[in-house]
Order: sequence, then C-alpha cells, then structure tokens
Amino acid sequence: MEAIELDPHSVPDPNDPSRPLSRPKMNRYALACAMLASTNSALLGYDIGVISGAVLFIKESLHISSTQEEILVGSLNVCSLIGSLASGKTSDYIGRRYTIVLAAATFFIGALLMGLAPSYPFLMGGRVIAGIGVGYSLMIAPVYTSELSPAMSRGFLSSLPEVFITIGILTGYVSNYALSGLPHHLNWRLMLGLAALPAVAIAFGVIAMPESPRWLVMKGRHGEAKKVLLRTSESEEEAEFRLREITHAAAQANSDSIDGSWRGQGVWKDLLGRPSPATRRILVAAIGINFFMQASGNDAVIYYLPEVFKAAGIKNKRVLFGINVIMGTSKACFVLLSALFLDRFGRRPLLLLGSTGMTVSLAVLGMASKFLESGHKPLWAIVVSVIAVCADVSFFSMGLGPITWVYSSEIFPLKLRAQGTSLAISVNRLVSGVVSMTFLSVTNEISFGGIFFVFSGIMAVGTVFFFFKMPETKGKTLEDIGALFEDKKTTSVEMAGM
Repeated sequence: MEAIELDPHSVPDPNDPSRPLSRPKMNRYALACAMLASTNSALLGYDIGVISGAVLFIKESLHISSTQEEILVGSLNVCSLIGSLASGKTSDYIGRRYTIVLAAATFFIGALLMGLAPSYPFLMGGRVIAGIGVGYSLMIAPVYTSELSPAMSRGFLSSLPEVFITIGILTGYVSNYALSGLPHHLNWRLMLGLAALPAVAIAFGVIAMPESPRWLVMKGRHGEAKKVLLRTSESEEEAEFRLREITHAAAQANSDSIDGSWRGQGVWKDLLGRPSPATRRILVAAIGINFFMQASGNDAVIYYLPEVFKAAGIKNKRVLFGINVIMGTSKACFVLLSALFLDRFGRRPLLLLGSTGMTVSLAVLGMASKFLESGHKPLWAIVVSVIAVCADVSFFSMGLGPITWVYSSEIFPLKLRAQGTSLAISVNRLVSGVVSMTFLSVTNEISFGGIFFVFSGIMAVGTVFFFFKMPETKGKTLEDIGALFEDKKTTSVEMAGM
C-alpha cells in the first residue's frame, strides 16, 4: 500500500482561507453506508414494537404473571447493558464495521431462540442474547456513522439509527396486527422469530461497507483512511483536509496510533480515573441526555401501551394494535422531519422544542388518565389520551429520540469516542431496563395517571438540563467540537446566546 506522507503534529487552522468549504450537498456514498449501518437499529425497533403485542398472547400461551411479564419485557434492555459496555472496547479492537456484524449475528441467535421457545425460561434465554446484540448495535451504528460523515450532513446521517428504530417499531406494530388472527400458540412465536431474517441480510451487507476512516487513522492505516475519505467527500481537497484534521487529533490523543499499536488502552483512565475538565463536561452532557431519554418513559409507554388502553376501556386486541399502528406512523413521520432539519436548524432548538412538548403531552395524558380511572370512561377522555400519546412519541421523535444518538457519538474526542459513547449508552440501557421492568408495579401503586405526571416532571427537569449543558454542534467537524467543552465560561455564554 502506498504510504501517505502527513505530519501528524501539523495543526489545521480552522480559519485558514484555503480550508475547503463544506457544502450541504449530500454525499451518496456516505448516505448509503450510514443507511446500511443504521439498519441494524431496526432490529431493536422491531422488538420494541412487536413485544408490546406479542406479550398479550405470551401471557395466555405460557400463563405468566404480571411480574414475569415485566421481567420478560425489560430483560432485553437490561441485558443490552452488557453489549453496550463491551461494544466500545470491542470496536476499538476489531473495528467499527466488524462490531456491526457481531451485533447482527448476536441478535440473530437471540431472535431464533425466542421464536422457537417452548417455555418461559427458554424465551428469557433468547431475550438475554438478543439484548446483548442490541447493546452492541445501539453504540456502534451512530459512532460509525458520525466518524464517516462530512460535518454538514452529520446531523442527518447520525440520526438515521433513530429513524430505523422507528421504522422497526412500526413494522413490529404491523406484524402484531397482521399475525394476531393466528392461533395463540403460534402467532407470538412468528412475531418474535421473524426478526432473525433481516439480521442475516444486515450481517452480510455490512461486510461490503468501508471501515471508519478515523479508526483506520488510529491504527496507522492512513492510505486506507484516505481512500474512504475520498469517497465520502466532495473533492480531493476536502478529503485531504479531513485527513489532516483526523491525523492531528489522533496524534494528540495517543502517540501509539501513529505506529498502529493502539488497541483502546488507557481510555477508562482518561474517562473516569483522571478526566480533564473538558472530559468531565462531555461525560455529564452525554450521560445526562441518555438518562433523560429513558427516564422520560418513552420505551415504557411503547411497551405497555396496549395495557394502558385496556385499562381505559378498549378491550379488542385488533383495535389496540390499530392504535399502535397510528402511533407508530405518527412517530415515524416526526423522526423523519427531525432528521431532515437537524443540519439546518441545529440540535438545540429541536431538542428543547421536543422536550418541552413531551412535558406538556405527558401532563395532559396524566390528567386524561385520571379521568378514566375515576370510574367513568367518557369518550372524550379516551380520545384525548390517544392524542396525547401520539403527541408524546412525536415530540420524542423530533427531539430526544434522534438527537441523543447524534450527541452521544459526536461530542467525545477521537480516542475516547467509542468507549465514552458505550458508557453513556450503558446508562441509557440501564435506565430503560429499570423503567420498563418496574412500570406495571409502579402504576399499581400510583396509577397510570400518576406515573405520567412523574414522567412529565422528569422531562421538565430534563429541559432545563439541556438548556444549560448541551452546546450547539451543527456544522462543526468532530475535531472542532471538543473546543465547545474546553472553557466553561465561554461554553455557557455560547449556549445562552443560541
């Protein structure tokens, strides 16, 4: 391979007039790679959507209790904690691309076991394995995409994992509706087992993708990195400039990257042992947004929506699944709108609008639920509940849904990115598991209306957190973003002025 002569210590000047101007034109090769990598996320979305309906039939077929139902639903999220924690080190060692393949292969095994499960313990075993695969995919898809994408389109491309999660959720709802008429001992097995088919296609498709250019530079493989950058940039000049920036960042992060001996060592010490002030601020921002994403109760609302509306007086399963499809369609439309406008309006405006809308929607849902719990079940309260749920998931899909993955994958410096993102997403998975595994138990104590008021309060706190802790990253290269967290006073002034 031809060597690329670069001085890793030469600092690219962001104000240099020779710096290539990034254009908003979408690079088709980067788009294709991002879509293929993000397709892995559809497997999680499908499971979230399909389990909400499948569990109604699993309860009848396997005669499980409400506690077992909570464990079944939440176990995938808790076990995804294992995959998300391991994914950072794994992707630093074997690369981003092969970690995506590993995620798809692991989920395939889990889906197959769930579809063939003869008993509750067997079914739980499948969800544990599938959960590990989900943990890998949630971290690696946005990291790979952000490292491959040009700065001006990174918001859209890095939000594609949430787009595919939403498409997966909608597909799961449609699967519930289409298969609900089959015998109860068969329909839930087909609902869960069908996820194994796309996992195979994803695993083989990802092999044709290029490796992340930033990972290649950290391994000292500059020639391969330049080839990838040439295909994901609009000109050779832009590719050269991006390569110089990445090489300089890699040299600053770790001298071992220059000779290719780096294997992800020393990252945890830099993250948690003796973090710099900037690293601490990045950790607070990344962990905070992932915490509020799941503490908002969005996953629990999706998982248990049929239970919520059963309590509201809607008993027909096909009607319940039909409401799910309506909600899934609304969610899909808003996540697409958000993805399209992230690079135009920025992360902060959409994040703040989405979290404010969720606060109001959850409060309205809580009030409507209180009316329904009073003994009377007026039609207007049911209609308001349906509208409030659709509004809640739509605002989530506009803000927290896609922007959590974008922020998590772009604010960490190169050396810390994979393992830092894996730590933040591990918090995401832990909170999701705790919320989904306790949702029914808590509602038995404080009612559905009560828990929706709690979620509304959490989102009000989250909105304040986002306003003060989340700087705007629109249009900045990954190498430039670190400067936003370097000086606390400057950062606060910049955020307050946005």
